[in-house]
Amino acid sequence: MENTLVTGCAGFIGFHLSKRLLDEGRPLVGLDNLNPYYDVNVKKARLAQLQGRPGFRFLEMDLADRQGMTRLFEETSFPVVVNLAAQAGVRYSLTCPEAYIDSNLVGFGNVLEGCRRQGVKHLVYASSSSVYGGNTRMPFSTRDGVDHPLSLYAATKRANELMAHVYSHLFGLPTTGLRFFTVYGPWGRPDMALFLFTQAILEDRPIDVFNHGNMRRDFTYIDDIVEGVARVMEKIPQSNPDSDNSEPDRGCAPFRVYNIGNNCPVELITFIGTLERKLGKKARLNLLPMQPGDVPATCADVDDLARDTGFQPSTSVEEGIGRFVSWYRQYYGV
Repeated sequence: MENTLVTGCAGFIGFHLSKRLLDEGRPLVGLDNLNPYYDVNVKKARLAQLQGRPGFRFLEMDLADRQGMTRLFEETSFPVVVNLAAQAGVRYSLTCPEAYIDSNLVGFGNVLEGCRRQGVKHLVYASSSSVYGGNTRMPFSTRDGVDHPLSLYAATKRANELMAHVYSHLFGLPTTGLRFFTVYGPWGRPDMALFLFTQAILEDRPIDVFNHGNMRRDFTYIDDIVEGVARVMEKIPQSNPDSDNSEPDRGCAPFRVYNIGNNCPVELITFIGTLERKLGKKARLNLLPMQPGDVPATCADVDDLARDTGFQPSTSVEEGIGRFVSWYRQYYGV
């Protein structure tokens, strides 16, 4: 079997996807730059579970390394590329915009060029629910306009979709973008709310709750996300010469964009209450106004993904938080 390339393999979603592919006996090259945006020890601990497994090869490299990326695609054939590497985080983009330009724009351009030159059969890449920005109509649909991003992170993810469409249109490169909705679960990112809340509650510190708790998020468990990504990898978009290009998520080119979420938004206060029960400990709430770049609510319309791939999220927030807490206590010994 030929190698799959998974970028961001030491990241949250990339690690879980890589583990899934290796469990299925699929060889892969995992790429990650192990940047210090959050605790590198977590990334290294994820990576340690992949290294040494049959079929896995790791490269420590930055997507923005044009020469390195060119050499990678020249030396190794990839029928499928899954690009999950990116500078993550909405709030960090307010203080360190250059990291998003380098990784999410320059880096993604290098991925597209490598795929084009090699004739990759399918590029699957991470977009984000943040592209919906100031949209207020729920649930968010891939047929909605997404021209009002509220953060640079969101703008770079929307730019990725536009860049992918150009490569699909000009070069016939099949591309599929996935707009992830608030992914959580074991081995999650330490900068995300569930991780921060759990740590603070166990350490008897108050937790920061923005918009005074009046937030709703389409929390999506990691196993459901990985199942959706795996299904999309096998669903190569086809050209459709009869399309009038009037729909933003598809058209004449072999290009698709899907939402991938739970389709069941939860109030942040309810989410915190579930975490309190699983921890057996009450939280101290520090209620704060909305932060710049945040949105009050998200909800994914996943009908297209369900129709085209059979994707159906199945993990409740109650079950998902319970699994996260069990992992957290075991990993940190608390």
